Amino acid sequence: MDGKVTLIGSETLSDDWGTLTRVTLDYRRDDGTVQRLSRENYDHGNAAAIILFNPAKRTVLLVRQFRYPVLANGDAAFLLEACAGLLDGDDPQTCARREAMEEMGHEPHDIVHVSDIYMSPGSVQEKVSLFVGHYDESTYRHIGGGLVEEGEELEVLEMGLDDAMAACRDGRIIDGKTVVLLQHLRLAELT
Repeated sequence: MDGKVTLIGSETLSDDWGTLTRVTLDYRRDDGTVQRLSRENYDHGNAAAIILFNPAKRTVLLVRQFRYPVLANGDAAFLLEACAGLLDGDDPQTCARREAMEEMGHEPHDIVHVSDIYMSPGSVQEKVSLFVGHYDESTYRHIGGGLVEEGEELEVLEMGLDDAMAACRDGRIIDGKTVVLLQHLRLAELT
């Protein structure tokens, strides 16, 4: 695969919303020894996320939505997040724009790519492309809330940037992509 890794075998464990695969590989260590490893990989496709920012008001738009894995881990199941979705064949910026319309009801302008990140690379293959876009009264198109057919029931919230940053510190915002995007906005203000 890259000189240090040789794929020995692959087995599909589940193929539903995403694909869960167990792979066996040989990993060549720096000292030359080869270690046989087994890893599981979950792939449901790459995604894009966008946080909408109103620089004149210093506010952001976030969505509150149900997340079963968070509930299964014993935490409150409704998270405050930047909107996001799977690429579904689109390029990341097109996906981010689409998700902003579906989830927040805004058609953002001045969209800027921030970075591409892996949120949980130990077992999840998903790469998330992060964006910031601007919103104001002129970008509003509809109430938002997501798509019922995708099981979405989203509450759109407007927060001051300072309050959103405080929410990252006090645990009201615990979603990784959202924390990264809010930190980016804060650092951009400081430069």
